[in-house]
Amino acid sequence: MNEKSILRRVLVFTTAFRPLVGGSEIALEEIIRRLPNIFFDILTPRHRRTFPAKECGSNFCAHRVGFGLGELLDKLAFPCLGSFTALWLMSKNKYKTIHAYQASFSAGAAFVYKTFFPKTRFILTLQEGKRLERQNFLIRYFRHLIIRKADVITAISCYLSNYAKKINPKAELHLIPNGVDLNKFRHMPNSDDNTVITVSRLVSKNGVGDLVKAIAIVKKEITDVKLIIVGSGPLEKEIRQSVKDLNMEDRVIVAGSQSPENVAGYLSNAKVFVRPSLSEGLGTAFLEAMAVGLPVIGTAVGGIPDFLKDGQTGLFCNVSDPQDLAEKIKTLLTDRELRTKLIYNGRKLVTEKYDWNIIAWKFREIYGYA
Repeated sequence: MNEKSILRRVLVFTTAFRPLVGGSEIALEEIIRRLPNIFFDILTPRHRRTFPAKECGSNFCAHRVGFGLGELLDKLAFPCLGSFTALWLMSKNKYKTIHAYQASFSAGAAFVYKTFFPKTRFILTLQEGKRLERQNFLIRYFRHLIIRKADVITAISCYLSNYAKKINPKAELHLIPNGVDLNKFRHMPNSDDNTVITVSRLVSKNGVGDLVKAIAIVKKEITDVKLIIVGSGPLEKEIRQSVKDLNMEDRVIVAGSQSPENVAGYLSNAKVFVRPSLSEGLGTAFLEAMAVGLPVIGTAVGGIPDFLKDGQTGLFCNVSDPQDLAEKIKTLLTDRELRTKLIYNGRKLVTEKYDWNIIAWKFREIYGYA
């Protein structure tokens, strides 16, 4: 890139970057792609020796810090090693703005940097999807320190925005959700098959075990119901065993992790999207399903109520209640009029509020260019 075309350089701290993929990593890449006149120096733990120590693109350069000894060890070392690397980069680039994704290990390095350079503008993005108030005292203590240090806080949901406001009422606060790439997740016709889908990392907070139990209940009345689980994680073996125990092997497909393009394809072959989360920062998978044209079922936790209005843009089910979830699934599989209403309202909401192009422009303004 021609240096003269760069409006500003931003130093970014993130706990993970590609090829590791999660909500924060996707958000960062989508924003970088849409802001070509801002250069992003990215600091992240290396995690694995096979990951290159340095990777550069047209308007970014990722610096992977650490020895590649595994995710936990490199994360623990990052607040120290990341801050030293940041100071070295500062000697070359004189950053006016630093930006940390999530108030965790990455932001710990940003905290140290801000301590050395208090006039640097510190932007913190909250993307946390866990039940923050239930985490242990030490985690909550350090998270509070980081939030209080930030000059600007962006939060992907009202839940996180309210959480930040209680801790640091003096910070400049922006509610900016994660978005959807509407070129990848295009509106497609619904499948006529009674196929339910979830796109979920297989961890306890996403409630996939409850969904499998709910499908077993639905099958008693809708015998051709099918469930597709897109995603992988530490509970995969447990989920597969549950499917076997419920004699649902012919009705449940565990498809594993998939690329965004493949996810869109799976969604287009389903009739209803479900994720009965126990906690959720926002729930981008819901938005992607809504963009494709699926009615959605979720729980009223975390950031989900920001976009899911019961009976308008989706249906709520009770937390950890397979019986109630089964009733909601049966309703959407059989009520064409309700499905049509939810599909229209959901797609309209995503297009107007959750397009990555709109969201990237908001970050451009925060970086200092309206």
